[in-house]
Amino acid sequence: MIEFITRRLLLLLPVLLLVSVISFSIIYISPGDTAENALTNPGGGVDQRAVEEFRAKTGLDDPIHIQYIHWMGRIIHGDLGKSYMTGEDVSKAIFRCFKVTLKLAVISMLVSLIIAIPLGIISALKKGTSIDDVCRFFALAGVSMPNFWQAYLLIIVFALTLKVLPSSGYGDGGIADILLPAITLGTGYAAVTMRLMRASMLDVMQQDYIRAARAKGVPEYMIILKHALKNSLIPVVTVAGLNFGYLLNGSVIVETIFSWPGIGNLIVSSILSKDYPMIQGCVLFIAVIFVLINFAVDISYSYLNPKIRYETKN
Repeated sequence: MIEFITRRLLLLLPVLLLVSVISFSIIYISPGDTAENALTNPGGGVDQRAVEEFRAKTGLDDPIHIQYIHWMGRIIHGDLGKSYMTGEDVSKAIFRCFKVTLKLAVISMLVSLIIAIPLGIISALKKGTSIDDVCRFFALAGVSMPNFWQAYLLIIVFALTLKVLPSSGYGDGGIADILLPAITLGTGYAAVTMRLMRASMLDVMQQDYIRAARAKGVPEYMIILKHALKNSLIPVVTVAGLNFGYLLNGSVIVETIFSWPGIGNLIVSSILSKDYPMIQGCVLFIAVIFVLINFAVDISYSYLNPKIRYETKN
């Protein structure tokens, strides 16, 4: 297991290097001059002397490879630079917003899994019945329903009509404030996960080892929990891991609708204000999150199916 993890960690290094290059390149592939974009006043004018001083101060007048080396050197020490707009440390702003998004992501993922896994199992075990039809209808509705429409529907019902939950805002970060955005995100991902769980469960229940367990007289609930469920979760783990990565990176639409001060809102505001250090930091942070999520999925694979560890050695 340790050897398997070590190999996976070594494979992350070239990926992270490529991610850093792409993140750094944002400042050069963006239209216009970085310094002029940062110093352009609302009226459209710009002081060329201030632009030159800004370039010298930020190192934008250095060759591109020198800028990249200096940028990487700061990143290794945990310094993502300072915002052009507010002067705040980029790393502090990202982690401040990420803590808010993390709370929303965890609750949303719990909502998704609590709905998807039981319904997927029940739908597979009751294949062809009215229960299966109801579960599949829920999945179809969840996949078809846009997040923004569902968000406004929840606001109308629970905030404006019943008046039991706040319509928007972070508030004190309590369960009442987080419930509506978490349900909006969680039910959307639950629909996809439930369909995959159903398909995976149906496939596993037709395997020879399930028939052998039944022939030995193993109770049905033991077959489902001990033999079928664990193997059925392998493809679900992939989707759940990727979904959690998207949730951690912030759902821009949902965070905007519910005025949630997460990393999604930070990215949008940074793009609108052309705050390049903040954009670079957010892109790098998001990419690293996805890489780490994929690494965690690989490790969970090796736990759910030990054959994966041995196959990778050959």
